[in-house]
Amino acid sequence: MSRTPVGALADGTPYFAPLGAVTVEESLVVCHLCGRALRSVTAHLRAHGWTKQAYCEVFGLERGQSLEGPETRKLRAAAFTARLLFDPAVRAGSAAGQQRARAGELARDAAAAATGRGHPEQRRQKSRQAHAGAGAALAVANSGRAAAHLAAVAVAVAQAQGYPDLGTFVLARAADGASLAAISRAAGLHKDWLSRHLADVDPRAAAAVPRLRPGPDARWRPALARLGFPDVPSYLCDRHVRQHWTANAIAAETGLSHHAVRSALRRHGLDWEAHAAKRYGARVRAARMAADLGFDTMATYVGQRRAAGWTWRAMCAETGQPESWLRRQAAPDR
Repeated sequence: MSRTPVGALADGTPYFAPLGAVTVEESLVVCHLCGRALRSVTAHLRAHGWTKQAYCEVFGLERGQSLEGPETRKLRAAAFTARLLFDPAVRAGSAAGQQRARAGELARDAAAAATGRGHPEQRRQKSRQAHAGAGAALAVANSGRAAAHLAAVAVAVAQAQGYPDLGTFVLARAADGASLAAISRAAGLHKDWLSRHLADVDPRAAAAVPRLRPGPDARWRPALARLGFPDVPSYLCDRHVRQHWTANAIAAETGLSHHAVRSALRRHGLDWEAHAAKRYGARVRAARMAADLGFDTMATYVGQRRAAGWTWRAMCAETGQPESWLRRQAAPDR
C-alpha cells in the first residue's frame, strides 16, 4: 500500500517512518526510504543503493539496530545456532570474538569508534524515556538518603556537645548570643550548615532561634555601658554628628569594626561622612577666614571679588591661601 511521507531530509529526500525509530507492523519492518513493509530492510537497501551504516546514520538509528522483523530474526538465530554447532569456521570466529571480549579489546575498539561521534536520535529517545520513568523514583530515593544523612549528622553533633538533640544544643547557644554561623563552626560543621538544614532537622528549634537572637545593637552594649550612653543613636549623634569623629575613631573606642559603625549609622538613619574630622576642621577654618575678611562665607567672598574683577592671584595675596583652596571654596558642595 502507498504511504504518505512523514518528513523530508535536508536534501529533500522524503522518509516514511519517524526518525530515530523502527516501525514494525506485525512481522514486517517499514523502510524509511520507500515506505514498503518488508521482512528485512537490510537486504532491501541494495535496491536503493544504500548501505546499512549510511541508512542508520541518516535516519538516527543505532548502528546495532536490527532492520528485520521479529520472525526473520528468529529464523536467522536458529540458522546461526546450527552453523555454530556444525561449521568449524563459525566456531573459530565465535571463540576469537569471545576471547577479544574477555580481554576488553571489543570495548576499547567500540570506545575508539564512538569517539567524536554524536549520539543518534534513537539513543537520545531511549535516554529521555529512561530518565522520565526513573526520575521520580530517583528523586524520592535521593531525598530519603539526604534526610537520613542530615539526621545522622545532627545526632553526632548533639552527642559530641553533650546534648540530647541538636535543637537543644542550638537553642542553648543561641540564648547566649551566638549566631547560627558561630554555632555551626563550634560544632565542626560548615558555617552555613545550620542556616540551610536546621529547619529540616528540627523545625521547632529553627522557629525559636530568631526570638532568641540578640538585636544588631547587642554588640554595642558593653561599650555604651562603659561610656555612659543609653543607646546607640545617642552615642553616634554625639561622636559623629556633634564631635565629628570618623568611623575609624568610633570603631577604636567601641572595639567594633569600621563596617559595624557604618552599618549602625545607616540602621539609625544617620548620614555617614567620610573624613569627618578633617572636613569639619576645613569648614571651621573657612568660616573663620570669611569672618576675618568681613563675609558670611568664603563662597560669598570669592563671588564678590570675582564680580569686582579681582584675579585669583590677587585674592591669594589677600587671603594668604593657595588658588586651589580658593577655587574649592567657590563651589563647596562639589
